[in-house]
Amino acid sequence: MNVRDPFNLHRSPALSILRTTATRAATNVTQKVVEAGTQAFETGKQAVEDMSTFSVPKNVPSFTNPQRELENRVWGASGVTARSAASHSNGGVMSGMQDRVGGFFEKNRGDLPMYKDKPYSYAASRRNRSMFKRKRTFGIFGLSVIALLYFFGFFGDDAEKSVKAKDGWRWLQRPEKSGSKIDWLDRRERVKEAFTLSWDAYDRYAWGYDEFHPVSKKGRQMTPKGMGWIIVDALDTMMLMNLTSRLTHAREWLSTKLNYEQDQEVNTFETTIRMLGGLLSAHYLSTEFPDMAPLTDDDEGAAGEDLYLEKAKDLADRLMGAFESPSGIPYASVNLKTLQGIVSHDDGGASSTAEAATLQLELKYLTKLTGETFYWEKAEKVIKVIDDNGMEDGLLPIYIYAHDGHFRGDNIRLGSRGDSYYEYLIKQYLQTSKEEPIYEELWDEALAGVRKHLITYSTPSQFTVLAERPDGLHNGMSPKMDHLVCFMPGTIALGATGGLSEKEARKLPTWNKRKDEEMELARELTKTCWGMYKVMATGLAPEIAHFHIDTPPLPASAPHKSPSTFDDPENTEWQKDFIIKPADNHNLQRPETAESLFYMWRITGDEIYREWGWEMFKAFLKYTAVEDGGGFTSLSNANVLPPQTKDNMESFWLAETLKYFYLLFSPNDLIPLDKVVINTEAHIFPRFKLGKLFKTGWKRKPRGPDGKILPDPPAKVEPKVEASTEVKKVEEAKTNNGH
Repeated sequence: MNVRDPFNLHRSPALSILRTTATRAATNVTQKVVEAGTQAFETGKQAVEDMSTFSVPKNVPSFTNPQRELENRVWGASGVTARSAASHSNGGVMSGMQDRVGGFFEKNRGDLPMYKDKPYSYAASRRNRSMFKRKRTFGIFGLSVIALLYFFGFFGDDAEKSVKAKDGWRWLQRPEKSGSKIDWLDRRERVKEAFTLSWDAYDRYAWGYDEFHPVSKKGRQMTPKGMGWIIVDALDTMMLMNLTSRLTHAREWLSTKLNYEQDQEVNTFETTIRMLGGLLSAHYLSTEFPDMAPLTDDDEGAAGEDLYLEKAKDLADRLMGAFESPSGIPYASVNLKTLQGIVSHDDGGASSTAEAATLQLELKYLTKLTGETFYWEKAEKVIKVIDDNGMEDGLLPIYIYAHDGHFRGDNIRLGSRGDSYYEYLIKQYLQTSKEEPIYEELWDEALAGVRKHLITYSTPSQFTVLAERPDGLHNGMSPKMDHLVCFMPGTIALGATGGLSEKEARKLPTWNKRKDEEMELARELTKTCWGMYKVMATGLAPEIAHFHIDTPPLPASAPHKSPSTFDDPENTEWQKDFIIKPADNHNLQRPETAESLFYMWRITGDEIYREWGWEMFKAFLKYTAVEDGGGFTSLSNANVLPPQTKDNMESFWLAETLKYFYLLFSPNDLIPLDKVVINTEAHIFPRFKLGKLFKTGWKRKPRGPDGKILPDPPAKVEPKVEASTEVKKVEEAKTNNGH
């Protein structure tokens, strides 16, 4: 098995990755159905012609093969509707078969056919029949099966259907016509198909597990009973894509299997953004947009109406233990059962700054839903403690101690452990409908600090680089960009426009030269992030890129002009700007660049961002697809052909990357940016007003223009009066009164 190039794409470009992946499982099962039908016909024919012979079936099915799950869904004939708890068809041929044949077994819904697992476990009355009657029954049954299969079209047009299904994937290797009108909704459907392939592979091989390894086709739990890591993270993506039957299956698992009462340490940040965020987003979409993957189980008044919210509150109450530190900075981890916060096992016991300060959107929205303000208070205290450190120009070291709220070290970057602190500043401002200006002030200060200290340009092609200062703002610059940094251009554009289109935002009286500069910075950084994809052999970005820069580094104000295109075969000079180290050339299916492309398209209306997104999406399909219906995998080396697989599907592939592609190719009125905020795991929350219940519970300390806190003014001291003088005055007063 060649797992590096399972579809021989690089040896035979005419083959299609997704054509094979999408149809393989369905084709195998359909073939088995046809073979079974043919065999039944022959059996019936033989029984009628020669009642004196009967052979026991030789092919005993494998009860452990994952393929059985597909077969069970077809022949189990549960007959449930798309909204019921048991329906989770894999789509395609299998889905159509269930719909058409399901009613045939309606009287025995929920039971597998008796012959499925135990060929001889018929009812006693059937076993006692005479051989003649049993053979006749077999013959009649076989003919009946053939008649039904023929009636439903499984012999007449299977080949035709297979050809049509394969034809549907030829777009991947077919050159696209230049100048022709692009059907973006059709491209969106391709994203939906990629999601269903990924989801169905997880369903087939690792259902209920927190991790999925698509190459080895195995799952693994992160906790004793599982956290629903993949299932919960993908809920709102399925809603957006209207995948009702799959959502039904996921919801059934939540209601019957998900239990947070586990003696297990979990990461505070990851659990908040993925699990709590996923549940809250599912609650929001299912209540405010009931036509998205509609289910009767969550209708108003139904028993499961508040399932997502109830699970979210249960989880949040357990996470609150992480905030019980002397400073209010949350511990890195928390035990779900004991509610005990646990200091980081690394980094000298310090928490990550980004992780401590990327819980606020989730907890504030939970307060809005429940009216319980302590979630809000815990969340905003973290920002107060951070800000009270008075760091220069709003830029923070990437570690902070929970015991005293002070920073550890001087490493400043917007990559790992620093990134989403900055993201949540502007998003908190937008979440509460711009009624908390303190967060806009923090964002503006930090963005000005980024331009002052972290922006430079590569050489020779002058790409804009958002670099690092590992030893503090006044020491050397490291020209390194994590892929994680690529959230920043989209966030800058969001901050400049508030989620409106750039055209609309420019009409507002608040638009100024600074916002012009911010939009230009957003465009330049997006191009750099796209260059990280274009420089790789697979067209998929590395985890980290380094850049050649001048010594000393050019300041942000330096004149610069990067190449207008990456696709000129006569000009590959730009590739010299990028340094991809062997330790950094893996691709984890990360979403940050797709995220920024989505924001940039919505805000600027420049179709180049959609085109880049489409090219990126095709690269994922071409180089990360897994054979045998395995879905898609991360890559351990994305800079060789064929690429080396990593055998892991991250939950954010479903929760973020594919969701952003889907939204990028969707009409702009699907999740309008001026009505929502999207958390750092791509979970969607509404904007709301503070009202009477909520308020900003803290104020910033006075500080200078560099952001450093001003020292307290010296206390005013009253002049002392000597005691002897005071006594003399009293004696004089007595003398005067006596006379």
